[in-house]
Formats: sequence, C-alpha cells, structure tokens
Amino acid sequence: MAKKKMKTMDGNTAAAYVSYAFTDVAAIYPITPSSPMAEVVDEMAAHGEKNIFGQEVKVV
Repeated sequence: MAKKKMKTMDGNTAAAYVSYAFTDVAAIYPITPSSPMAEVVDEMAAHGEKNIFGQEVKVV
C-alpha cells in the first residue's frame, strides 16, 4: 500500500490547491477573504508546480 502524503492547511489554502490542480489558467483578483487563495496559487505557479494533467498553470 502506498503512503499518502498529508498536509495540514486552512480552507482557503485547500481550495487553492484543488482549483490549481484542475485548471490551465488561474485568474487572480485578490479580495478578502479569498486573498490567501490567490497568494497560494501565485506561489505555486512561481515555483513551476504543474496541475494534475502535467501542465504549468498560467496565472493572469
């Protein structure tokens, strides 16, 4: 059985991870309380992380 990689995070961060995994383009408009989601997605893209399809996500 493969080991699962688990992370502890808040709801905004979890939403950012899931949305990033399933998108090709991320449009970011930072507003409260969703600002942490935009920051997480921007950071993931800046580090070159790929979505579940193996593609880089374009942040606009």
